[in-house]
Amino acid sequence: MLHYNPLHCLPSSEELLNSDDTPVDNQLQHLIPALLESTLAMIWSERWNWFFGVNMGIYYDPNQPALVPDGFLSLGVKRFVDEYLRLSYVLWEEKELPILALEVVSQIHRGEYSTKKELYAKKLGILYYVIYNPLRRKKSPLEVYRLVDGEYVLMSGSPVWLPEIGLGIGRHRGIYQGIVREWLYWYDEEGQRLLTLEECIEEAEERANVEGQRRLAAEQRARILEDRLRALGVEPETLA
Repeated sequence: MLHYNPLHCLPSSEELLNSDDTPVDNQLQHLIPALLESTLAMIWSERWNWFFGVNMGIYYDPNQPALVPDGFLSLGVKRFVDEYLRLSYVLWEEKELPILALEVVSQIHRGEYSTKKELYAKKLGILYYVIYNPLRRKKSPLEVYRLVDGEYVLMSGSPVWLPEIGLGIGRHRGIYQGIVREWLYWYDEEGQRLLTLEECIEEAEERANVEGQRRLAAEQRARILEDRLRALGVEPETLA
């Protein structure tokens, strides 16, 4: 008896493009998702059931071109598939929808507030849609939407808490790769901003420097005390 598996007729990730080959027109479209990804890699270092894609194609229909968010997060999937990593994100292989999609808007709008928003809601059903527009002045640069009955509803809060992810997302002025500006960051449930890898390294180095200075000061005090004892004719070794 012939057993038919429809998945065998669908193209694999190896046969599909890994993006739409449209270059980013703003450096932030790469740096902001990269910051979020690297922070997750640190705070979720013991977890292996998540994946954050940066400028990677999401294939939802073999007859349609991929959707390529600036960044997206999936839960319940393998963090690494093999040593060659993912070429693209193919839904009929992954079997898990991304839970969050991120778009960073530049001077050239590419449908972030219209066509892309509609596709993420109607075609994919992604729970959270995040739009960051650093050039926006009259409205908030950061908008976070939640899918409710097939439509995206704007969420309130700063940062915005995402319970299904267990993190919040918000904006804050900071330093990343030596660049001082406003960035997007992850937050904990108390609204505390989570440090980036660079900040954690810097904090550890500062702590080590402080501890080193305390140790040197203690050693210096010990030497002064020993000198005073010897001046009184007492050898410090005899007091041990």
